[in-house]
Amino acid sequence: MHSVENTLDAVDYRILRELSGDGRASDVYLGERINLSSTAVARRRKILEEKGIITGYNATLDFAKLGFGGVVIVSVELNSQAENILNEFEQEVMKCPSISYCGFISGDIDFIIMIHVDSFNEYDKIYRKELSILPHVSRIRSSFVMREVSRRVNPPVIFEPQR
Repeated sequence: MHSVENTLDAVDYRILRELSGDGRASDVYLGERINLSSTAVARRRKILEEKGIITGYNATLDFAKLGFGGVVIVSVELNSQAENILNEFEQEVMKCPSISYCGFISGDIDFIIMIHVDSFNEYDKIYRKELSILPHVSRIRSSFVMREVSRRVNPPVIFEPQR
């Protein structure tokens, strides 16, 4: 069990579920949806924000309609896993404007990167101008997503208070 579960109750999880579906939902609307007064909802929402459980509110964008219909998953292996090498790579990768996600992972590769593109040609430019100049890289492998099956910002399992 996660430690945060001890401080959240079923009502908190219902608020989180509703806000996950609509971050702009008013306290009045949330209260109607979960059968709680708007004042109680506002108080609980404020506590969830103060605890850092709710970290912000975002617009969900349709990348394809914005011209970024392709997704490339990039695997990166570094020539060393020394702390200074990892830190230098991470600092530089954060400067790449085309990267939407980068994570340090376990296994045979060191980092996984996600990039949204409009074409193979665009990825080639990104590869040449951003990825190929990253420090300490020994190998880059690219995979193109053929079809998106699921995209969730918050998987439903996180709204279950008892696991």
